[in-house]
Amino acid sequence: MASFTKLISIFFFLICFLTTQAVSQSGECETTNNSCTNKDKALHLKIIAIFSILIASVIGVGSPLVTRSIPMLHPDRNMFIILKAFAAGIILATGFMHVLPDSFDMLWSNCLQDNPWHKFPFSGFVAMISAIVTLMVDSMATSLYTKKHNEVMPENTPRGEDDRELPVVSGGHFHGHHHRDAKESNVGSQLLRYRVVAMVLELGIVVHSVVIGLSLGATNDTCTIKGLVAALCFHQMFEGMGLGGCILQAEYKWMKKAIMVFFFSVTTPFGIALGIGLSKTYKENSPSALITVGLLNASSAGLLIYMALVDLLSADFMGPKLQGSIKLQVKSYIAVLLGAGGMSLMAKWA
Repeated sequence: MASFTKLISIFFFLICFLTTQAVSQSGECETTNNSCTNKDKALHLKIIAIFSILIASVIGVGSPLVTRSIPMLHPDRNMFIILKAFAAGIILATGFMHVLPDSFDMLWSNCLQDNPWHKFPFSGFVAMISAIVTLMVDSMATSLYTKKHNEVMPENTPRGEDDRELPVVSGGHFHGHHHRDAKESNVGSQLLRYRVVAMVLELGIVVHSVVIGLSLGATNDTCTIKGLVAALCFHQMFEGMGLGGCILQAEYKWMKKAIMVFFFSVTTPFGIALGIGLSKTYKENSPSALITVGLLNASSAGLLIYMALVDLLSADFMGPKLQGSIKLQVKSYIAVLLGAGGMSLMAKWA
């Protein structure tokens, strides 16, 4: 977990560095006058946004953790699977309908030179590479954790007295406790998988949360801010539910859970505060800002789309619980469509 915290911190510093570079190298690009531009009123709305989004984020990511005592919402129950599918639809729509289109808009902006930005679809390319890199990280991390777990397992696996009483089969080569070992190994591998998914998903969310917070904090367009605040509160709450469900399944100790909840909750408010601090010098339409934020959005989109489709939706829908019940599959599909549809509707305002 310490390495995960360090990695998150590196992402924070990297984004801050890239943003600083975008500010220091920014050049003017002609923009039209906007009647909604009001710096003082925008500042008040941004401060409201910081606290509103922070509260929504804490509620979203924390709700799966505090409702574990409710039998209906236990990870083994159908309702948890349905709610997780709904949250996965939110994350999928975030990648396809919000983050990736924003990247295309930025990297195809008239403020950028035709060559190379208008000659090649960098947004799609970077999103594709990001998805592949996420697959590599996902796969390698799972392999390393599984290998480490298997090395520790034989020494630490508890042996009950009942194991010695189980019958011998196949000429004495296989004992009954081998079945227990296999079951415990499968459970341990699944738990490690949940932990990898939770960490990788949080990394992707942290990146795009800081970026969207930065965009909100840097703008003085009150008309834009009003729509963004409502949309981002909805977005952070339900995206947080998806992450919170993954954290719950990972079965971390309370300190690790608290750290992951903290990082998720503060990233967007941090981005807003960073944007406010840089609002005097940060130009949304400067070439360097468009390129930096556009590429970050593309990489975040690829990661979120991969995580939603592979680690959340595919893992559950191809798992034994959903495969054993067509009725539960239908309910989960409806939940996915509702989540994706609701988040897609938010694209009208954000």
